[in-house]
Amino acid sequence: MSWVKWAWSESKRSILLNPRAPPEGIDPAWIGVQRVIRIQRDGTRGQKPMSETMFYISSLTLEASGFAQQIRQHWQVENRLHWVKDVVLQQDTAPLGAAHAPTNFAIVLTIAVNLFRANGFASITKGIRHLAHHIHTLFSFFQ
Repeated sequence: MSWVKWAWSESKRSILLNPRAPPEGIDPAWIGVQRVIRIQRDGTRGQKPMSETMFYISSLTLEASGFAQQIRQHWQVENRLHWVKDVVLQQDTAPLGAAHAPTNFAIVLTIAVNLFRANGFASITKGIRHLAHHIHTLFSFFQ
């Protein structure tokens, strides 16, 4: 398999794209697979060196720069919404029943995150701490 390399603006990340469509070695049951994308990330986290390789499959036939943009947009949503709901607001540990409760709770959490962001809180954790001592401000969100 040959790869085409495209580097993101940071020198620590690169995307390698299999230019063939469809890629060799892909099970024919995976109808529509057009590209295999490999992302290599090297750098530091908490002053410790790190290296990770991630693979994606896609039915799109974009250039490497297009995939880089799409993948960054995906992770922006993941980091700004899903991670906040899972980690900060502890969605996955909420003791919910069956039926529509999990879906309704997810909707309420999304509304809460949007209200924090719309009212100038880039950090949901800081917003929660601030509003815990300013209940009148919290209620003003709903006016």
